[in-house]
Amino acid sequence: MNEYFSKELERAGYGGMEIKRTPMGTQITVHVEKPGMIIGKDGRRIKRLTDDVNRRQELDNPQIDVQPIAVPDLSAPLMANRLAKLIERGWHFRRAGRSTLQRIMDKGALGCEIIMSGKLKGPRGRMEKMIDGYIKHCGEVAEEIVDRGYAIAKTKSGVIGVRVWIVKPDAKRPDAFRILAINENVKEEEGEKKEGEEGKEKKE
Repeated sequence: MNEYFSKELERAGYGGMEIKRTPMGTQITVHVEKPGMIIGKDGRRIKRLTDDVNRRQELDNPQIDVQPIAVPDLSAPLMANRLAKLIERGWHFRRAGRSTLQRIMDKGALGCEIIMSGKLKGPRGRMEKMIDGYIKHCGEVAEEIVDRGYAIAKTKSGVIGVRVWIVKPDAKRPDAFRILAINENVKEEEGEKKEGEEGKEKKE
């Protein structure tokens, strides 16, 4: 279904989906950059999309909820699709990757990793990795804070797989900590208390 939405909603800036089963049926939440292009005039397009999904997947009373992507440049699925399109248009893979990485980090991402693999240059397949900032690859923390996106670029030389991982600005890192300033009033009280104890010791 994700591949279907990726193809059908490409122009709307598809950025991923979520499926949740409820007593009323199947709730499908679709994240896009341009919600208006999906809803259409009088909701006709979204109704057609719902009917098409129901026919293909045979879900229990599917309902599609369209949600706008607040910051498109921080959506891993959307940025993966954009990067794939740049490569298909003829951009050199390194230039396209670096441009995408810089754009993501400029929006405040804590970290980003981009991997492109396939026939990037020449007849043999190879892999190119670009990384900036903080990134987590495995474990429960990675599942919670890393947004993942995948796409495929079809070029004359062959297929190139694109993977984009993003740690968003509001992600809670397990190794992050804050140093709190001591309240000045507390410091004064502690100083007076210490002076009082020293004076008492001298009298004794």
